[in-house]
Amino acid sequence: MKKTIYILSMALAATSLFSACNDWLDVKPNNEQVTTDYWQSKEDVEAVVTSGYYYMRKCVPLYIRWGELRGGSMYSTVSSNAQLQNFDLTPNSEICKYADIYKVINMANSVLKYAPEVTGKDNTYYESMMNSNLCEAYFQRAYSYLILLKNYKEVPLITEPYVDDTAPFDKAKSSEEEIVAQIKQDVETALATNAAKGTYETAWQTKGRVTKWALYALMADVCVWSEDYDKAIEYCDKLINASDAFRPVFMTNTSEWYSMFSNGNSNESIFELNWDYNTNQETNNFASLFTMSTSSPMLFTRRAEEAMRQETSELIPASSTVETRVGRMLLSTYIPSSGVLNNWDNQNGYYLWKYAGTDVQDITGGVRAHQDANFIIYRMAEVLMLKAQAEVMKGNYAEAVRLINKIRKRAGLSNFNDIDPDAEGGSEEVAQLDEYTLLEEIINQKEMEFVAEGKRWYDLLWLGRIQKNKYKTQFINKVIEGNNTTNSSWIRSVMQDNNAWYMPLPQDDIEHNQLLVQNPYYS
Repeated sequence: MKKTIYILSMALAATSLFSACNDWLDVKPNNEQVTTDYWQSKEDVEAVVTSGYYYMRKCVPLYIRWGELRGGSMYSTVSSNAQLQNFDLTPNSEICKYADIYKVINMANSVLKYAPEVTGKDNTYYESMMNSNLCEAYFQRAYSYLILLKNYKEVPLITEPYVDDTAPFDKAKSSEEEIVAQIKQDVETALATNAAKGTYETAWQTKGRVTKWALYALMADVCVWSEDYDKAIEYCDKLINASDAFRPVFMTNTSEWYSMFSNGNSNESIFELNWDYNTNQETNNFASLFTMSTSSPMLFTRRAEEAMRQETSELIPASSTVETRVGRMLLSTYIPSSGVLNNWDNQNGYYLWKYAGTDVQDITGGVRAHQDANFIIYRMAEVLMLKAQAEVMKGNYAEAVRLINKIRKRAGLSNFNDIDPDAEGGSEEVAQLDEYTLLEEIINQKEMEFVAEGKRWYDLLWLGRIQKNKYKTQFINKVIEGNNTTNSSWIRSVMQDNNAWYMPLPQDDIEHNQLLVQNPYYS
């Protein structure tokens, strides 16, 4: 990281995240954090917590590009993005810069260090409030490090805020194991306070601020990534088996599926980043990534379009003359560019719909008036699939099939290979399955379910990493099959080096941080 002191910008763009729905006070700092006098009241702490969410929102384009462009579901027409999807990065590539992610971390570090001091200065800032704010900060830091981990493998692990020029800057990379341990420790420390909320005062806050449910999902995510499958199942079950009145719940009704994206903050949502144009004139500028045009900056790959055709053909017979959307076409994920659903041979492509559409089924009349769709970090469908991954790796194939079938049923599909583990003869059919077949089905379902939610590359990368690269060949083949823009022999050659699966650290940071060593592939 450059020797830059990350300021706590509290302009209206940041504070509006909460001010519209809460009577939050105008708070300092307007331009910068002054540590000698800033941390005086609960409003000061909440302002910095808000800044963490603000910078997370700024990171969403990175979340999407980093999570999609190498995964073979979407590709970019923008040259700077093409370097990522074509495994042609250099340390000077603009897309490798992670400054905004570290801003989230610095906001979190500031809260974790200074919020406890405020309880002695503001007698209305109760310990329970402080611990709740700490839970939010722990999540912000842990989630940011998980994103960095999945993209760089090793990065500097910073747990103290940069507050003035006296702070030491040179920092070596920490190992993947150290970063995983820190993420787990942050989640466990937050939950140990018993202050992580299940709900907030308003419904949008319950989905738009960190809850215990978000902490559970994050822990399940990092545990699957680090192959800690027993703990992953434990934390998935905390969500799946929860009985709280306002817990997140997997939505089984396909006809209501659009509400996850059109309305936002649905029952299925665990944690999402909110925008609201009507109240705050906030926009996410997703049109800079996705437009309903063949010149869109991000488009579906040929392989992904074929998967969409095949899935939808299972739900709409070729002989059908009824033009309707079904399954994951139902206003949520993708739509044919022509709007004609049954004549597959004449389709010109598909458009991403989940961030542009509304609950109106007509393509010409169902476009959002403003670019203010929320971005979902975690939802219950992912928890089911994370658990399925862990169950497969534990050899519990029947439970994995049950979870896969829930996802397929909601999409309108039949059971996986027509297997019902609980029906007569089902256990014998499950016994014929193998590990890779099940993992491939999970990853295929996740592709259709979470397209453009910044998940796909990490699912493929996880497949390539597990059990000491047991499925490296299959992983590389999947990346090649989905790439629209470069030579397959190039990708195969590059990806033989496991270090090429990760991005280079930004060159500016290498030059300014004397202890920082570049990813070996890019040295």
